[in-house]
Amino acid sequence: MLDRTPQQPLVSIENLRVEFDGESGPIVGVKDVSFTVNPGETVCVVGESGSGKSVTSLSLLRLVEFGGGRIVSGRLWFRPGEGEAVDLARMPAERMTELRGDRIGMIFQEPMTALNPVFTIGRQLTDGLRSHRGLSAAEADARALELLREVRLPEPERRLKQYPHELSGGMRQRVVIAMAMACRPQLLIADEPTTALDVTIQAEILGLIKRLKRETGMAVLFITHDMAVVAQLADRVVVMRHGEKVEEGPVERIFAEPQAEYTRALLASVPKLGEMRGKAAPEPLRIPGAPEPAAPRPAERSGTAPHPVLSVRGLTTRFPVKGGVLRRVVANVHAVENVSFDLGHGETLALVGESGCGKSTTARSILRLVEPTSGDVVMDGQDILGLDAGGLRRARRNMQMVFQDPFASLNPFMRLRKQVAEPLLNFDLARGSELEDRIAFLFDRVGLPRDFMRRFPHELSGGQRQRVAIARALSVNPKLIIADEAVSALDVSVQAQVLNLLMELQAEFGLSYLFISHDMAVVERVSHRVGVMYLGRIVEIGSRADIFEDPRHAYTRTLLAGVPIADPTKRTLKESAEFKPLPSPVFPVGEVRADPVYEEVAPGHFVLRND
Repeated sequence: MLDRTPQQPLVSIENLRVEFDGESGPIVGVKDVSFTVNPGETVCVVGESGSGKSVTSLSLLRLVEFGGGRIVSGRLWFRPGEGEAVDLARMPAERMTELRGDRIGMIFQEPMTALNPVFTIGRQLTDGLRSHRGLSAAEADARALELLREVRLPEPERRLKQYPHELSGGMRQRVVIAMAMACRPQLLIADEPTTALDVTIQAEILGLIKRLKRETGMAVLFITHDMAVVAQLADRVVVMRHGEKVEEGPVERIFAEPQAEYTRALLASVPKLGEMRGKAAPEPLRIPGAPEPAAPRPAERSGTAPHPVLSVRGLTTRFPVKGGVLRRVVANVHAVENVSFDLGHGETLALVGESGCGKSTTARSILRLVEPTSGDVVMDGQDILGLDAGGLRRARRNMQMVFQDPFASLNPFMRLRKQVAEPLLNFDLARGSELEDRIAFLFDRVGLPRDFMRRFPHELSGGQRQRVAIARALSVNPKLIIADEAVSALDVSVQAQVLNLLMELQAEFGLSYLFISHDMAVVERVSHRVGVMYLGRIVEIGSRADIFEDPRHAYTRTLLAGVPIADPTKRTLKESAEFKPLPSPVFPVGEVRADPVYEEVAPGHFVLRND
C-alpha cells in the first residue's frame, strides 16, 4: 500500500506496460509509462493517434482486457474515498465493476459504440444511478432529466424516450458525458469528450467539467488532440508517442518552452484562428520535418464557371414525430429548411454550426442517403432527386462521403484492404495488379503503413480508422467529396497531414469539397466559402474572409467567440452553472415557416434577416 498522506495523488501510474496479441507476436501498446493525477487536478494526455493515450486510460478501468490487451507489468494505484490506495491492476473483477461508473467515470471517444443501440437514452442513464446510488425509479428519472439539461441537450424530456440512432453524433456525445458524470465520480477519464461537439457546446461542457472539479474535488484525466482545449483546461500535460511518455510538465511550460522535438512539432501543427487573415485562398500547414506542401490553386468560382459542380435550391428535409396509441404523426422535425447554395469546381464550401443544426442531414440529403421532403439538387448538370435507383448508383461514383464516425462506417468483419478495394470493384475500375497498386497508393497517400491492409477496423485507433475511410472515398476519383467531420477524430499532426493531403488532391484533380466541421480554425484554413447553419437554415454565407473577418449575424459572432485559444496564458473558459436552452426544431404538422429572406451585405456575402 502507498503511504496515506494528504499529498498522495488520487491516481499513480507506475511503469505501466500493456501488450496485445498480433499475428507475428506481441504488440506493445504502452511501454513503461508513469505519471500521477492529484485530487482536483486536470492532467491532459496528448499525442498522435495510436500513441497509447486511450490504452493508458482503458487500463485504469481494466477495460483494455476486453479489447484483447493485457497489463503485463506496472501498478495502477487509486485511492477510493478515504480508504488506502488500491492497485487496480490486481483488483478482482467484481470490485472493478463497483468502481466503474461510480468512483471512476469515463467519457468514451466514439459515442455510438459507447451507447447500447437497443435501450433508450433514459434507461442507459438511470441504470448506473439505480445500481450505484440506490435511487428509486422516479428519483433516477428526475436525475437523468437534470443531467441532460446540464449538458444542454435540447428537449431533454423527449430524448429520454429516444434511442441512440435517433440522435446526432454531437447529441450522442452529450448523453455519454451525462452518463459519465451521473454519480459525481472522484476521477473522470475523458477520452476525446468534445470531438463531436461544436465550439459553443464544447465551451459549456468544458465549463461544466471545470465547475464540477471545483465543487467536488474531482480529478480529470483528459485525453485529447485539441491543443487549444489543453491550453484552456490543463494543469499538467503528458505527451506520448509510440506508447512511451516523451515529455511531462505544467501546461504553461509545455506551451512556452517544449523540450522534446515531437512536442514542438505537435504545437506547430495546430491551426490557429486568425492565421488566414488577409489571405485570399486556403493555405496548407507547414509541419516541421515534413516536405514543403504544394500551394493550392485558385478555385473555379461557381459564379464564373459554366455551371457549378453542385447546385442546391430550397432543400428541405423533415422527419415525422409519431405519438399516441395509433402512432400517428403529431409533429415534424425541421432538420433542413429551405437551404440553397452553389459549389464551384475545385472549391471548398464549409458548413458550420451547432450539433443538431442540420449540417449532416444536408449532406445526407444531397446524396439521398435520406430522402429530402422537397427541393432541387443538381450535380454536374444531373438532377439527383429525379434519378432512379440505377441512375443514383452510377451518379454516386462522382459523389463520395467521409462519415463522422469511422468505426460505424467500416465493416468490422472485413480486412481493410478489401474495404478500400470494394468501391473500385463495384464500379469495375481496376482488377488484378492494377487494383493492388491502387490500394497500396491510397494507403501511402493517407499515411498508413501497407501492412495495415491485413488488419481489421478494431485493430486501429480512431484516427487511423478515419484515414482508411478517407482512402476509400478517394478510391473512385470522385468530383465531389462530402467530408462530415472528416478530421475531427485525428490528432493535430495527422490532422494537418490529412488537411494538406485534401488540399493537394484538390489542386491536382480539381476536387470540390463540402466540408462539414465544428472546428473553426480548421474551417478557416481549408475553405474558400463558409455557410453558417442554425436550426436547419443557413443564417450567413460568404467567403472565408467575410465570415471570419466581418461576421454580421449574431449567431456567427457567438460561434467565433466560443473558439478556444491555444495559449494557456489567455484562458477564456468560464464555469457555466446555467445553460441556455436550445430552441426546438420540432414543429406541429402543417406548420409553414416563412421562406428565408437574405440581405446581400457585400458581394457574395448574404445574411438571413427573417430568422
